[in-house]
Amino acid sequence: MKISARNRLKGKIVEVVKGATTAHVRIDIGGSIVTSSITNEAVDELGLKVGDTAYAVVKASDVMVAID
Repeated sequence: MKISARNRLKGKIVEVVKGATTAHVRIDIGGSIVTSSITNEAVDELGLKVGDTAYAVVKASDVMVAID
């Protein structure tokens, strides 16, 4: 895989839940879970299934910091 994004987190897919049009894909990244909402079509095209290795690729224009 070649991609310009630097915010990519490698992990294992632990759950894929398809809805009417959108799926939630949960990826375990070293004990933390990242959830992505993607189309059912994308899940099918990528052949995503539980146990597969996958990357969560994060694209954000802003990162905020907050404190209590």
